[in-house]
Amino acid sequence: METVETALFQRISPSRTADEVVLKIEQLLLDGVLRDGEKLPGERELAARFEVSRPVLRDALKELETRGLLESRHGGGTYVADIIGQIFSKPVTELIARHERATFDYLEYRRELEGITAEFAASRATEPDREILKAIIADMRKAHETGDFNDELEADVDLHNAIGESAHNIILMHTLRACYRLLSAGIFYHRQMVFSEPGARDAVLFQHEAIVDAILEGDPAKARKAAEDHIDFVTETMRAALRSGEWERVSRQRLTSRATSKMNKETG
Repeated sequence: METVETALFQRISPSRTADEVVLKIEQLLLDGVLRDGEKLPGERELAARFEVSRPVLRDALKELETRGLLESRHGGGTYVADIIGQIFSKPVTELIARHERATFDYLEYRRELEGITAEFAASRATEPDREILKAIIADMRKAHETGDFNDELEADVDLHNAIGESAHNIILMHTLRACYRLLSAGIFYHRQMVFSEPGARDAVLFQHEAIVDAILEGDPAKARKAAEDHIDFVTETMRAALRSGEWERVSRQRLTSRATSKMNKETG
């Protein structure tokens, strides 16, 4: 019986060279099948699956390492390198995180990107894509029911990445993966802040379900609108949460000022 891994690393004609191995692994990386940090099978096993000699395999892996696509860890095997990287340098990321305007520029960017991604996914999703989306939305519901914030955030990022994969556009997919690193790190989208608004947590789950339903139905226009509506909701909820926080800050300043004034009068 063929396993998932044997399906990924299939035999190569014995008359071919290391270049054929390189091309095969490149395709897996380009298609997003192999992800950052993922460990490749051991050398002996991988050579057997490709049906090439171990020297040929070593040459291929060395070429991919030289180009920064794979990395060897001493005593630990070969892994996919961090080929996506950061969308911004660390100093720029830290600078952006300090300014509120960047949050809404980021959400505006995501609205357009996710709208077209959902539209493509509704047109192009295969049956395996649909099964993945169903599984992730089930995980999201479970995390929602148990109130596990971390699991819910992980499912959120997984879902958006899976929608990107279902769009079958490699540029969109890799752009989204870089974009969602910022989401995972909480650089722009502070989920706790959004969820502090009454009813927001339930609304976000419903919106994700609506996006997936539209993709499963194969309705591109509906999928795009559902994705855009989701980002519109997040944007407005963020604004409301920020306003509430600012109003509370001002109110506390007023309260402190009144208390200080009263104390001064009493001691004066």
